Amino acid sequence: MVSEDSARIGQSQTVRAAMTLRDMIIDGRLEPEMRYTETQLAELLSMSRTPIRAALQRLTDEGLLTAMPAGGYVIRLLLPSEISETIELRGVLEGLCARLLAERGCPGAALDELVALSAQIEALLADDGFSRADLPTYERLNGRFHQKLVAATESTLLIQELARANNRPFASASSLVGMYENDRAARQHLLIGQDHHRTVIEAIRSRQGARAEAIMREHARLSQRNLMRAVESSRSLELLRGASLIRQPDEETG
Repeated sequence: MVSEDSARIGQSQTVRAAMTLRDMIIDGRLEPEMRYTETQLAELLSMSRTPIRAALQRLTDEGLLTAMPAGGYVIRLLLPSEISETIELRGVLEGLCARLLAERGCPGAALDELVALSAQIEALLADDGFSRADLPTYERLNGRFHQKLVAATESTLLIQELARANNRPFASASSLVGMYENDRAARQHLLIGQDHHRTVIEAIRSRQGARAEAIMREHARLSQRNLMRAVESSRSLELLRGASLIRQPDEETG
């Protein structure tokens, strides 16, 4: 019988393997056209095959890999329409979180955290010297805002489902921020997103459930528009981490 400690260690190894492989895929260290086996990846990561097997299944469930009939795995190329759907899914789930917080009431400490994070983002974007060098700070604050919004529901199911959705390529709230080019359109995108942060807090505080949900749904659509802008601009796409995984629109209909 497997002990609790052994099970916990095994789960930790699986998580580490999945995170490492996910980063290697997105960074292009593993190539889409190549077939990879459990044994090969276990040797590459210096891990046993058991956590690698579980990690590969997890990444297959996330849509990053395809299991081959003859064995092994191949990295999937993603259609823009597929990525758009995953972003929409994230927006639906975050919208539900916002509505529940408005209708049931948001814990005071959690609301204070959201307000504080929103204020930090506001100050960062208000700086006339804001540039690509500030993006890591923006991504961290933006990611924490979304994380705290979900955590405030105290719903294990919603927290788990959002974590699953955010693990899908380009679906998380900050995954497309890296294509910022310091041009007017990109800056405006961030400012609109911050306005959504402010207004969803107002809606939650005012117990306006439908409005809070609609704001977060619209907030996700900003990411969808950013995705389309990246697909249409080779310069923008070059700035996007994991761009090699996106299948171009002309390939979608071919």
